[in-house]
Amino acid sequence: MAVLNARSVLVTGSNRGIGLELVRQLVGKSNRPEWIFATCRDPEGPRAQVLKDLAAKHQGVEIIPLVREKPSSVKDAATRVTERLKGVGLTLLINNAGIARRNLVMEAETPEDMSEVYKTNVIGPMMVSQAFLPLLRKASLESPQNGMSCSKAAIVNISSDAGSITNLFLWENAQVVNYRCSKAALNMLTRCQSLGYANDKILCIALHPGFVETDMTGGGLLSVNESVQSILKTLSHLSEKDTGTFVNWQGDVLPW
Repeated sequence: MAVLNARSVLVTGSNRGIGLELVRQLVGKSNRPEWIFATCRDPEGPRAQVLKDLAAKHQGVEIIPLVREKPSSVKDAATRVTERLKGVGLTLLINNAGIARRNLVMEAETPEDMSEVYKTNVIGPMMVSQAFLPLLRKASLESPQNGMSCSKAAIVNISSDAGSITNLFLWENAQVVNYRCSKAALNMLTRCQSLGYANDKILCIALHPGFVETDMTGGGLLSVNESVQSILKTLSHLSEKDTGTFVNWQGDVLPW
């Protein structure tokens, strides 16, 4: 049975929801990563307290401030992770942080909302991936594994079936065009990354976590625990045949 065996993992948006649960479940693994870098916008703020309590109990969990759409913040985070890794690479980058403006109908959309959501959900993951690319390349080169895997070097972009042009998941419930357009663009970014980083043997995947019960969704069909359990299992099975695809939490391929 395939096992996720990543030496180091970085998760953005780690102070709540799926990001926080990813950190929680990763530290609970018997073969847990040596380093888990948990990023959030304001590590000193009240919304990061649960993450801080978790980090205090587990060695190797480091909280790093990161505002993904700010180049200086991204650069500082990459420098800090590079220093902590002391010459080795970063195995797994999970671009999880994202936002939405709950505009239920198209008429409510504004240029400001569209721009803000696109900047966070698309430009942010692009900049973070670029900043950590040297560490991902190093991890890939250092790995004795053939092919591609999340235990070698990988970028996982947390997307949404709401961005599927074919499925338009839950359109009747909420149109949220700002979010849908940003996730469709994130899917294209993932496909481009898979082609651009193919020679580096870096696996790139877009992943729909399910309709998860989080602060952002305000409800859902899956608990965050169930979603993350399945996500980690799916990540353990991904290989070069999956790079550049769009899958759900169970590993099923979704239409763009």
